[in-house]
Amino acid sequence: MTPAARTPGAKRSGLDEYCFDLSTIANVHGGEDYTTATGPCVEGERMIVALMRMPAGTGAAPHSHPNEQWIYVVEGTFRATIVDQEFEVRPGNLLYIPANVVHSVKATPEAEGVFFTAKDASHGLQGKKAR
Repeated sequence: MTPAARTPGAKRSGLDEYCFDLSTIANVHGGEDYTTATGPCVEGERMIVALMRMPAGTGAAPHSHPNEQWIYVVEGTFRATIVDQEFEVRPGNLLYIPANVVHSVKATPEAEGVFFTAKDASHGLQGKKAR
C-alpha cells in the first residue's frame, strides 16, 4: 500500500511507479495563507518535487519551512529575498533555500513565473507564513 502524501492533494509515488506525466496530476497550492503558487506535486520517500506557477505580479510572502528547498526558474522573472539578500532570478537560475530560513519570491508584473522546485521529504511542500 502506498503511504499518504505529506502535502494535501499531492501525488505520492507508488511501488513500481517511475514516470509521471505532470500534465495529468492535479494542482496543489503551495501554501494557501502566503503564496499564489500552484502546480502538480509528486512525493517520493525522500524527495518532493513540483512544477509551480505564479501569476504575473504575485508571489509568496515571507515564509519558512523545516525542509531545505531548491527552485529552478523555467519561465518569467522573479524577485527573491532570502534572509536579507535580494535577487533577480531568471530562467536557468537556481535558488537554494536552507531549512528554516525566511524567504519570499514574487513574479514580476511582466509575465507569469514558472519554476521547478525540489525539497527533502522531512516535511511537506507547504511552509508557514513569517510573523
